[in-house]
Amino acid sequence: MTYALITGASKGIGKAIAEELASRRVNLLLVARDTALLEELTSQLKQQYAIQADFLSLDLAVPNAAETLKTWIENHQYQINILVNNAGYGLSGAFTDYTIEEHKAMMQVNMTVPVELTAMLLPQLKRNQPSYILNIASSAAYQSVPGLTTYAASKSFILSFSRGLRYELRNKGVSVTAVSPGSTDTGFASRAKVGAKGLRAAEKVNMTPKAVAGIAVKAMYAKKAEVITGFINQLGAFLVWLFPKKLAEKTAAGIYELD
Repeated sequence: MTYALITGASKGIGKAIAEELASRRVNLLLVARDTALLEELTSQLKQQYAIQADFLSLDLAVPNAAETLKTWIENHQYQINILVNNAGYGLSGAFTDYTIEEHKAMMQVNMTVPVELTAMLLPQLKRNQPSYILNIASSAAYQSVPGLTTYAASKSFILSFSRGLRYELRNKGVSVTAVSPGSTDTGFASRAKVGAKGLRAAEKVNMTPKAVAGIAVKAMYAKKAEVITGFINQLGAFLVWLFPKKLAEKTAAGIYELD
């Protein structure tokens, strides 16, 4: 019996991906910080779709989080053929508004843990074919974003990591897909402390987690390399490529209300 492992699965895009996979009768291992939300979602999906599911409450920002997750998987002898690296968050505002510890914690969740989990689980993924790695990046990965400087850089890392890994695994039976959502109705803006102007801009192009999840899972099974969700976000990435980088950075800085 194989499972899909989803990080950041208690709400937002991660929860929607869990629901989408469950509707396809995929067994699930759900990881996030909120025990109550995980317990409720796991019970609901097991009952609604008659699948096997389990959860682990874990803060991926703490040291050795990936090792703790690996030990849990090994102790239960779970076999995984889908890895969804979804957990992530941002810090909005000037770089100097945050301590180095806060930047490092975000970088661990957004970059280090996905790399660690990929390395730890690749032997299983190669064994349990067909297998898939779905990395949730961001439309911010396609440019530098003053006001979300470290977050955008971390998502650029995930995008580049996905591209390189996909090529390395092209003949190994493991497909790698990167999906880059834009503004989505999740708790991201609240946790990132996005200002009023940024929130107003986001409202104009917001997508639902369900819509993003549907696109992401479909792209994963189609073995696509990368997908940007939504036409406006696709157009934005093209314009960033087309126009001078300084203009894109100035526009982003205006949205996040930086001088």
